[in-house]
Amino acid sequence: MLGRIGQTLFLVLGAGCLLSSCVTQEIKPPDLNALYDEAAAKHHESRNPVIVIPGILGSRLVDRQTGLPVWGMFDGAYLDPSKHGNAAMVALPMQRGKALRALKDSVEADVALDRLKIRVFGVPVEAKAYAGILETLGAAGYQDQQLAEAGAIDYGNDHFTCFQFAYDWRRSNVENAGRLAEFIREKEAYVRKKHREVYGKDRGEIKFDIVAHSMGGLIARYYLRYGGQSLPSDGSLPQLNWAGARHVNQLIMVGTPNSGSVLAFEDLAKGKKFAPGWAQKLGVVSIPNYSTGVLGTYPSLYELMPRTRHRAYVDDQTDDIVNVYDVGNWERYGWGLMQAKESSQLDAILSKVSDRVERREIARDHLRKCLKNAEQFQRSLDKKVVPPVEVKLRLVAGDAVATKERVQIQLDSGVFEATKYGPGDGIVLRSSALGDERVGKGYAPKVQSSMVLDDVLFLFRDHLTMTQDPIFSDNVLYRLLEE
Repeated sequence: MLGRIGQTLFLVLGAGCLLSSCVTQEIKPPDLNALYDEAAAKHHESRNPVIVIPGILGSRLVDRQTGLPVWGMFDGAYLDPSKHGNAAMVALPMQRGKALRALKDSVEADVALDRLKIRVFGVPVEAKAYAGILETLGAAGYQDQQLAEAGAIDYGNDHFTCFQFAYDWRRSNVENAGRLAEFIREKEAYVRKKHREVYGKDRGEIKFDIVAHSMGGLIARYYLRYGGQSLPSDGSLPQLNWAGARHVNQLIMVGTPNSGSVLAFEDLAKGKKFAPGWAQKLGVVSIPNYSTGVLGTYPSLYELMPRTRHRAYVDDQTDDIVNVYDVGNWERYGWGLMQAKESSQLDAILSKVSDRVERREIARDHLRKCLKNAEQFQRSLDKKVVPPVEVKLRLVAGDAVATKERVQIQLDSGVFEATKYGPGDGIVLRSSALGDERVGKGYAPKVQSSMVLDDVLFLFRDHLTMTQDPIFSDNVLYRLLEE
């Protein structure tokens, strides 16, 4: 069917080209400066300031006691989690009888990462992370407060228009939505102060535009719906008050896993290797690997797992759904924190607990809390509601890269492997970005989602390079400056 449509279009367009004697020309990316230069130069007083929210791994983490980086700088001294003495400082603390939000340590986020500093063959390298978003905003005349106050760039009086929200991505997205609420209150006061200095008068209502990559979109969506509310301890949902929507004009989500990603489950169950073992041993790449013992303490990763109802995890024999939110399955198959070989990691993370059996019980309790919290968080976002008309939800997603969609699990051993792939950006499926509830069911016309999206843009790019596509830049600039 699609082949016939394509042939028809070719014949019609081809005939039109012949009739008009047109010549095929090379199509180049648009000159964004020429398109938006005038609009970007107009720093009118009602223009919305912008907040950039990175995804998981997108903020630099530093231990405030030692001053050493935990994540984001791997070209010098840093806390390597693969070293026994550092595991406890990189992992989140675990304690029975304490809620996840009450488990504190000395690690904090200091800046959002536009580049990730690593070493390859001993040579310092900066891998672009969120530079694409910042460069796009720079073309729009949005100036970054963080870079200006560091003295990196002299923006004059205009630098209050753009802010990067750095956060501890190990912690629950609910906690970070609460921090986002505080951040926005702080930046609103800052913009008011700057507005008086620049324009000599008070500004009325201030609303922000948010550009959020990957997991950052989940934080923003929760904030729009619930403001800074925590999840109720009884397992119910927080009050839907749209408190955050009162401060936001539009949210642009880029590659957000609105229905999760299979890779989150794989990383929790197996650990994360950023480079092959031989490259680590030879010192080819400086970025360390993260064990399941360390990753298993991070509530945010569980919140990124796909929904069970979407049939992301199935029995390899019967094709029946396997519930990966059941702590019993993690214990039965030795996944994640329950891996026998992670006992040495638990020794390091829980070094103050002398009894090994007790350490395992603490880990099991932490796993149970993380799984429960993840399900509750997902239900809070999956509830279908219509947002206030004054806030717009937009999505940019990839759909040209084969992306893991389904994992088959051997129930006798717990061994699993991805057996089905679908269109996406290599990390997030197209259907997950859309929050499409048809997944795992029979076909039905039109997307069925808990989100009401004002527009969607699909790009033929992977998860990170989407932000470097001129089509991304062109459309984001239009939304921010001219729509």
